This record gives sequence, C-alpha cells and structure tokens, in this order.
Amino acid sequence: MELKDRITLNHRIMGGVPCIRNLRMPISTILALLAEGYDEKKLLEEHEELEPEDIRAVLKYASDYFRTKEFPLAV
Repeated sequence: MELKDRITLNHRIMGGVPCIRNLRMPISTILALLAEGYDEKKLLEEHEELEPEDIRAVLKYASDYFRTKEFPLAV
C-alpha cells in the first residue's frame, strides 16, 4: 500500500492537515473514532466515502509517524 495514494496533505484542504484522499476527512478524526471504540465495519457504514484501505493507511501513517519521533524521557 502506498500511503501517498491514501493520505494527502493539501494546504487548500483542511488547512493542510493529513486527510484521506482529499476528502476533508482528517486522519486524526479516524484515529479518534477508533480510540472511541468504532471498528472498521462501523466506520465504513457511517462514512460511505471511506474504503477499508483508507483505515489501514491511517494506522500505518500514525505508526510510522510515532516510530520516527523522539520523545523526551519522563523525569
């Protein structure tokens, strides 16, 4: 899966935050819904514009993002 095909950053759409395929659906919204207990089936039912590959791309993007960040140690 190519993230660039699923996750888009466009300064004219949602202020440039990462979105699903320029759909004005920020990946942070998908992550929040998953954190609140939505599963893939419910997300796809409630947001017909989404595809299963979009959800996997969001999770991969988030995983890649946090794997490459450095966080300060707690004191």
